[in-house]
Amino acid sequence: MSFTAQVKDELSRVGGSCPDCPYAELSAIVRVCGTLSFHGSGSWSLRVATETGAVARTMIKLTHELFDLETPLTVRRSNLHKSHNYLIEIRDQDALEAALMRLGVLESGRGLTPGLPEGLLGRRCCQQAYLRGAFMAGGFVSDPRGDFHLEIAVSGEPLAEGLRDLAASLGVSTHLNHRRGAYVVYLKSFEGVVKLLVAMGAERSALAVSQVRRVKTLKNDVNRRVNAEMANQGRSTMAAADQAILVSRAMREIGLHALPPALREFCILRRSHPELSLAALGKLCDPPVGKSAMHHRVLRLTELVEQAEGQQGD
Repeated sequence: MSFTAQVKDELSRVGGSCPDCPYAELSAIVRVCGTLSFHGSGSWSLRVATETGAVARTMIKLTHELFDLETPLTVRRSNLHKSHNYLIEIRDQDALEAALMRLGVLESGRGLTPGLPEGLLGRRCCQQAYLRGAFMAGGFVSDPRGDFHLEIAVSGEPLAEGLRDLAASLGVSTHLNHRRGAYVVYLKSFEGVVKLLVAMGAERSALAVSQVRRVKTLKNDVNRRVNAEMANQGRSTMAAADQAILVSRAMREIGLHALPPALREFCILRRSHPELSLAALGKLCDPPVGKSAMHHRVLRLTELVEQAEGQQGD
């Protein structure tokens, strides 16, 4: 099951906080994935198509509980996508037009409501229920192990703008994009995805996203430390190799016994321990010295070797 399907399944089991919440949730499902038809006789019919069983289950459950409408369900299997298609056809019934008016889908004497059903969204819980229904009907959320991305696709710009404003009223900032004939309300931040999931009622899914992010952060920290350590080791190895070459030059041009005691000690230790860093090499000195002191020995030895090589050239 995809992460989106898991979220929708969780949302389908969330109950409303007030008597109007189920109306708001059903209204959003009808608006986002429903097709409303007007017949010449002055009657209406409604078709709701979805590939998500949780949406079909919620649609039928709420329609029966709230309006006692007949909701024949047809299930087809898509061989191409290896999934099921659910088609709910609510044909012309005496109570259908009144139900559509109650849901704010239709306005008396005006036809289809262009934006949000403001009469249903007076309470915060109803606003959350409407977003829950809209996401169930047209939402997608990426697997948090990849990028953080959540979106709701709808067919009309006024509805999309309404959803964006509704999310903003709940403290979630979203963006709007026009894509292939649809309007998409989306966000791509971890904080926004978690906040919207919680607002819709998908607290378990929000927790899963947070846990994945913690693992991501831990892995990134470990990778950064490993990369930094490898880079340091690489630099240390290159420096040790350069110092070994310097020691060979010193022995050839000056001679080990002609060097000052501190530089002679450095040369002996470097030849004996070519793999050690400068700091580790300093701990083997008698008495031990720090990295800075060892660095000064390298600089002094370099200066003496260059002077000797210059005299040889003269």
